[in-house]
Amino acid sequence: MRGATLFMDPTVVMFAKLLLAMILGGIIGTERAVIAKQSAGTRTFGLVALGACLFIITSNYVDIAYIGILNFDPMRTAAAIIMGIGFLGGGIIVFRGDAVHGVTTAAGFWIAAGLGIAVGYGLYSVAIFTTILTLLMFTGMWYLENRFKHWFVEHGPDLQSGDGQKS
Repeated sequence: MRGATLFMDPTVVMFAKLLLAMILGGIIGTERAVIAKQSAGTRTFGLVALGACLFIITSNYVDIAYIGILNFDPMRTAAAIIMGIGFLGGGIIVFRGDAVHGVTTAAGFWIAAGLGIAVGYGLYSVAIFTTILTLLMFTGMWYLENRFKHWFVEHGPDLQSGDGQKS
């Protein structure tokens, strides 16, 4: 007996994987936005991790659903979609001086492609849950990331003095 895993709904496990991926990506992105002061931050990293997880979950589901059907690989179509969206996303990203704009929108396009693939393969609940997580990352994390930035500016160490003391 494998314990509690026998009683867990696979959809719940997929939801947990999506949520964990988004949180872990968001944590890395928060470091990039707050400490490293990079343009791509919490939302971008969270969306990319969420999208990657969605693509893997979808491919795992599709591989199992179509096992035994010869000369048929439904993930080739998905891979072509992912690559095409990458080109679209690359076209959205604009460099202005030291700033990068459009990275989060490009990550959002990537998620939207994943949602389309998931719905196309019949993963409706996973697509809906991913949409909710994406909206949470776009809106809720924007607020939280800005709060961290303001707190870090007000209470963070003075990095220019070199000793960590406020001047």
